[in-house]
Amino acid sequence: MSLGRVGVWLGSIGLLGADEERAAARELEAAGYETIWFGESPFNKEALSHAALLLDATERVSVATGIANIWLRSPTSAANGAATLAEAHPGRFVLGLGVSHAPSVALTGQDYSKPLTRMREYLDAMDAGRYTAASPAEPAPRVLAALGPKMLELARDRTQGAHPYLVTPEHTRYAREVLGTGPWLAPEQAFVLERDPEQARTIARGHLDTYIALPNYRNNWLRNGFDESDVADGGSDRLVDALVAWGDEDAVRKRFEEHVSAGADHVALQALGRDPVGQLTRLARALR
Repeated sequence: MSLGRVGVWLGSIGLLGADEERAAARELEAAGYETIWFGESPFNKEALSHAALLLDATERVSVATGIANIWLRSPTSAANGAATLAEAHPGRFVLGLGVSHAPSVALTGQDYSKPLTRMREYLDAMDAGRYTAASPAEPAPRVLAALGPKMLELARDRTQGAHPYLVTPEHTRYAREVLGTGPWLAPEQAFVLERDPEQARTIARGHLDTYIALPNYRNNWLRNGFDESDVADGGSDRLVDALVAWGDEDAVRKRFEEHVSAGADHVALQALGRDPVGQLTRLARALR
């Protein structure tokens, strides 16, 4: 199985009603994107049924959870669900797993104090499980949402690779050094096709507002050369421009190529602002 070189991270598209999302997925597949990624939180669509919706709506594109939140289902449910989808759609489903964030996990009534240990134990339990239905010809690959060195090492040692979110090409270079050759490295890259700096940064800050207070992301940015002034007051221009590519199609294509040059096997592109499907379709032509 291959992710291909370029995919889509659905973002707001994944929150649409089922009929609208099916139509969007078919349009993105026709545009040439090779993998569709989507997120999960305690407040939106359940990841495995969401994947089934997208797989049934499309014919060739791969579908990847980016990520399935491990606090929302048991390891057995995750393993059995992945096997079900891999058997029904051979070579098209990737199970991305992640530990989410302390504030979200607290709302589920669970203890986030040792997320790395929790992920390691979760993988152990998945591997120890028993599945008696028709087995897939090949198991669904697993990847981990990984930013820091220890989670990247776990992704390297226990899964097919890593899916970092909200990162720069510099982080991609670092992640490749930790992963070594072989494991997949599939970062997400947000963008907006907007040439006006003020408008582009306003859209980008609206996106970052969800994440900038979360320790996982803040700590990762601080490890990667930013300082406290960059993560204050909605984010500095330097941080915003590093995390969200903006401008015309050539500017976004350049950022995509920077990730590839830094060691990415695949980049999942997330369109921000108005008409995300239209933006992705325009960008697909430039990437070709």
